[in-house]
Amino acid sequence: MAYDTKLADTVREYFNNFSNLAITEKKMFGGLAFLVNNKMCVNVSGNNLMCRYDPALLPIIEGRKGYQNIIMRGRQLEGFCYVTPDGFATKKDFAYWLDICLDYNQNAKPSRKAKKK
Repeated sequence: MAYDTKLADTVREYFNNFSNLAITEKKMFGGLAFLVNNKMCVNVSGNNLMCRYDPALLPIIEGRKGYQNIIMRGRQLEGFCYVTPDGFATKKDFAYWLDICLDYNQNAKPSRKAKKK
């Protein structure tokens, strides 16, 4: 799946405000992932944001406009969600989602490296 390059540019611009973060980009999940301190923080997937957040926030964020569960292999992927464009249409809403991703990134565990065969 292709990703929205303008949305990726907007995420990139937002992250440029944080000079203390080590930000890298990597194609993942069919889109473009932004890794902060070597941990997946947010992904641009199609025209949606794929957000990684503190699972304890689920009761607060699941009712927000644009929120969608991510179901993988028949189960909800805990701590991840999609946000459709109507959920980040304003600068305030866009900042809300990226900020919860950044806040969680500090405590998130890095992914385990795949074992070489």
